[in-house]
Amino acid sequence: MTEQTINSEPNKSTYIQRQFAERIGGLRYGTDTAIYKFEKIKRAKAAARAEFPDLELIDLGVGEPDEMADQAIVRKLAAEAAKPENRGYADNGIAEFKEAAAQYLGNVFGVEGIDPATEIVHSIGSKPALAMLPYCFINPGDVAIMTVPGYPVLGTHTKYLGGEVYHVPLTEENGFLPVLAAIPEEVAQRAKLLYLNYPNNPTGACANYDFFAEVVCWAKKYDVIVVHDAPYAALTYDRQKPLSFLSVPGAKDVGIELHSLSKSYNMTGWRIGFVAGNPLIVKAFSDVKDNCDSGQFIAIQKAAAYALSRPEITEAIAAKYSRRHELLVSALNDLGFEAKKPRGSFFLYVKAPKGIAGGEAFGSAEEFSQYLIRHKLISTVPWDEAGAFVRFSVTFAADGIEEERRVIAEIKRRLEVISFVF
Repeated sequence: MTEQTINSEPNKSTYIQRQFAERIGGLRYGTDTAIYKFEKIKRAKAAARAEFPDLELIDLGVGEPDEMADQAIVRKLAAEAAKPENRGYADNGIAEFKEAAAQYLGNVFGVEGIDPATEIVHSIGSKPALAMLPYCFINPGDVAIMTVPGYPVLGTHTKYLGGEVYHVPLTEENGFLPVLAAIPEEVAQRAKLLYLNYPNNPTGACANYDFFAEVVCWAKKYDVIVVHDAPYAALTYDRQKPLSFLSVPGAKDVGIELHSLSKSYNMTGWRIGFVAGNPLIVKAFSDVKDNCDSGQFIAIQKAAAYALSRPEITEAIAAKYSRRHELLVSALNDLGFEAKKPRGSFFLYVKAPKGIAGGEAFGSAEEFSQYLIRHKLISTVPWDEAGAFVRFSVTFAADGIEEERRVIAEIKRRLEVISFVF
């Protein structure tokens, strides 16, 4: 059969189109014309670069570190990668990494009594772990409770499995913490998973001990498993001590915590993290994981173990982000924004203006974000799920303090000619 024969009926779906699962769209897969937020940002950046080729695009939307991992970690990787004994499958991980992770939880967060053999397992980054966890628990009709705005991966896979997602808004009035008492009784009774993320992306909010204690009580009341995603947990500022959910009494009875070296050690592309907490949940995750991957490269695990034993690397990274936050907050407030330095993460979450005095109005944070990109070549990420806010990231490209100051001064220079209306 020729290619011309195969394509002779262009208005009819091929058999491949008919085979797609409903969870990804079925017959509709690939035909959706909606343009999603990050694709809009990508297109707007490309258009702005084309229109203003001589103007620097300042990217404050990047959600990953701007620097490489510490050179000592890189050297450790190179040394371990050269050893023949590290070439094989890692499966569910090596003892050296698990032990380092347990010691890290104790040294940085004061978490005691974690058994590295049964209560920790490595993951190839947090994203795959969040994707796999619903397979341990969600049946059709079960509920996962998630906060908005937030990172949607766990919810995506909950829906793939026939489950439902219930969203709890994060509002400024409540310090961007979810109000657990506002979750309807019917939802709480059906819920299997409660997903939390602190320090939070995108708000930068930090949870406190009392909130986590409340979460433990609520989870026990409704038999809900808590999944605390903590990739920014060690990136805290201004006397905000790093806090682990697992440091709260009873937390290990109800849930787990996900850690990643991506943000805290500038190791995004290395894809290494770990799941820690309740041993039965860790075992279930390990079983699902064992059917999804064959483990991260042992050399990467050994380099990560080396990194975890040196929290001073993260402390230096946090100091840089703290300094950049202060510069950005000061500049934005001079421009009329009401920016407050976050206590954690590298994100600054700020209310979007409603418009420009004597000029255009912004009906959403997305419209404001698009304006910044297209007219000022400043890229941010908009969030409209619980109020109109934009997320600035202090991971912009800058080599050293003087370059940081130059970038922030340039942002201020481009925007100070505008009178924003809030």
